[in-house]
Amino acid sequence: MDADDQQQECHDACGQDQTANLEHSRHSAAVDFMNEEKTEEKWWQESLFLGPMDPLRQSPSPSSSRASSPRTLPCEMLGYVGIEAVLDQLKIKAMKMGFEFNIMVVGQSGLGKSTMVNTLFKSKMCKSTMPGLGVPTPQTLQLQSVTHVIEESGVKLKLTVTDTPGFGDQINNDKCWDPILGYISEQYEKYLQEEILITRQRHIPDTRVHCCVYFVPPTGHCLRPLDIEFLQRLCRTVNVVPVIARADSLTIEEREAFRHRIQENLKTHGIEVYPQKCFDEDINDKILNSKIRERIPFAVVGADREHIVNGRCVLGRKTKWGIIEVENMAHCEFPLLRDLLIRSHLQDLKDITHNVHYENYRIFRLNESHVLPRGPGWVNLAPAPASIPAPAGPQASPRPPKVCWWAKDNSDEEC
Repeated sequence: MDADDQQQECHDACGQDQTANLEHSRHSAAVDFMNEEKTEEKWWQESLFLGPMDPLRQSPSPSSSRASSPRTLPCEMLGYVGIEAVLDQLKIKAMKMGFEFNIMVVGQSGLGKSTMVNTLFKSKMCKSTMPGLGVPTPQTLQLQSVTHVIEESGVKLKLTVTDTPGFGDQINNDKCWDPILGYISEQYEKYLQEEILITRQRHIPDTRVHCCVYFVPPTGHCLRPLDIEFLQRLCRTVNVVPVIARADSLTIEEREAFRHRIQENLKTHGIEVYPQKCFDEDINDKILNSKIRERIPFAVVGADREHIVNGRCVLGRKTKWGIIEVENMAHCEFPLLRDLLIRSHLQDLKDITHNVHYENYRIFRLNESHVLPRGPGWVNLAPAPASIPAPAGPQASPRPPKVCWWAKDNSDEEC
């Protein structure tokens, strides 16, 4: 081998080393860029959820998630593509559209329903009226709805609060729940009528009740027959979150004993309150929701006035024994209720309302499509004639709803 051949081989080897170094540099740059993007994404998630994310709410590991389809094969990516930028797109679109949330509060007068709503959203949403101050007790149940737009850090929330003054205040409370159940069904019907039109709105106004907070009087004994009868009907049509109102009137021992008796009553009478056990989708949901179910009903205290305690301003109620801080877990469980309704499960409440409760109502009504009013833009929902041949080829059966019945007031049976 002459000197020219040796020089050529040395030149080729140097070129291969430079190519390998260049590829390694490109790969390192891509990895650094992906790590930087992940760090920015983690910061955005923490800021969106008002603090570090709970590890129980993070994405499940591949081993704990559902088994993927056998036809879906993993694809090895050679570099950064930017798929995770979809999160930013969804965030921008959601910020433009805003959010809607409809909540109903049910309970006797004097349990602090209006004050609790004002405490939840730290605003004057409802006017609280104390019983016995010249305000006459309504003779019949009257539903009152108020809508406000709340904005925080650029996020707009259209909040509708429905109050039920007069519930359980009469001597004869027979079927006092009919106006409440009728109102919930009416909102489902409004949404259905908009949905079955040929020309639908781009965004259908959502007035459906996403959550009903039921205030249990702090008797210290157990649920009353009125509570049981109403909750049995209510839990079939809407998400129900029971709370022990005015928990400061009970000692800690009385509060825990009262909670356990209420939990036994709910289990004995088949009352499924939110979060329902049958809707836990993965192991993380089961762990988180099981902790919530252990604490339901929450013992809460509402207050919309600020006081100075140890040099800091806190929300609380001032009594002759001291100040009850509503955001102090040693005093009450208001933070658990706030986190459930706003910070962790707000979207899940809306999803279950749409995919379960409204879906049950829609199936029930479409089975009776012959009695639907024929208004403008009517869609014929009658079944196709038998003479029309079925499309060829196998078809996947439609996914059954999570709950297969729509409860009527006079029916306690499931299909």
